[in-house]
Amino acid sequence: MFESNKLYNESGFKKEDDAKQFIQSLQGKIAKIANLKKSKQKENAPLLFNLAEIQNQCTKRFKIKPDETLEIIQNLYEKKLVTYPRTDARVLSTAVAKEITKNLNGIARGYKDEEVQGYIRKMVDEKYSTNIIKTKYVNDSKITDHYAIIPTGQGYENYNNLPELHKKVYKVIVSRFLAIFYPPAEYNKVNVVVDVENETFIASGKVCISQGYLEVLRPQNKAKKSTSNAQNVENNSESSKESEDGIENNLEVFKSLKKGQEILVNNYEIKEAETTPPSRYNSGSLILAMENAGKLIEDEELREQIKGAGIGTSATRAEIMKKLEKIKYIQINSKTQIITPTEKGEIIYELQYNKDNRIQRVQRLYHRQTYHQRRCISCRYASDHLPRILR
Repeated sequence: MFESNKLYNESGFKKEDDAKQFIQSLQGKIAKIANLKKSKQKENAPLLFNLAEIQNQCTKRFKIKPDETLEIIQNLYEKKLVTYPRTDARVLSTAVAKEITKNLNGIARGYKDEEVQGYIRKMVDEKYSTNIIKTKYVNDSKITDHYAIIPTGQGYENYNNLPELHKKVYKVIVSRFLAIFYPPAEYNKVNVVVDVENETFIASGKVCISQGYLEVLRPQNKAKKSTSNAQNVENNSESSKESEDGIENNLEVFKSLKKGQEILVNNYEIKEAETTPPSRYNSGSLILAMENAGKLIEDEELREQIKGAGIGTSATRAEIMKKLEKIKYIQINSKTQIITPTEKGEIIYELQYNKDNRIQRVQRLYHRQTYHQRRCISCRYASDHLPRILR
């Protein structure tokens, strides 16, 4: 069935009747474990924040625009609470890493957040290493002017007078910073390949056995999960918990299986689904797309030219977006931060797109003509000089 024209792709039928017939043909057949792979997986904490990353995070968590995030972090910087905000780097320099305990000690002494203090106490009790020089979080070659945004461990005399939103953004930065000192999260993974009458089915499961850094970043990860579709901002915690319990129970079933074992299939089910277009950009994810613009270009030659460049800089991307909104090329939903083009913006795009296509066609024609001209000149030169060269 794998290469059948009845399939839409590897996991779906084009017609429901074909799927039902396929299921019917498997009823009562013996299922056998063809392959079983058990493994452990470790996952380290993410890199530190640069401006684009923290802007994206704040858009998802607090539904604020990137320019507002920059304004908040600039205020935190001026109050000596965080390092310079307009940076593209997500790592630290070796020099900063050598003195990083000063930042940690400052947070421990001055930041009176009970949750954060609990994280720091655990670091001390469990004797987590603060030597990060040889980790992925320190790389001098990836720093141009400024290193990643981190808490300074200073400026707490100004903290109580901050607006509540500023305090929340500061805590996000502190949490990401502390997470790099925690151990990796660990998972048990099981992959099972089942054969039924020469048809192959694949199942897999993963469960967290040691939270590691997730103890610090779990609130952020939950927020990320609940806002992955920015148009659906409600999070059903009960169904989420049931889903996690179901995954863990399935993994326990997988762990009891052995290669070559024959198993009983209780039921086959059809799941109806539709392909969906990519989610719309919100103001935060667009900042990341601008930073990594080269990766999104389909034209290979153009992608190579813009590689590593992106659109704008960490200091100008939010302003570019703000200007597009001001001149009514785009509109940004104030509640979800979802971005949509205006009618005016679509017209401008179509005009510019057609213009660019005409320019590219002219350029290709020009290069083709000059290539043939150069080739003709070369052939003429060779025919004129070849007799003399041979003599």
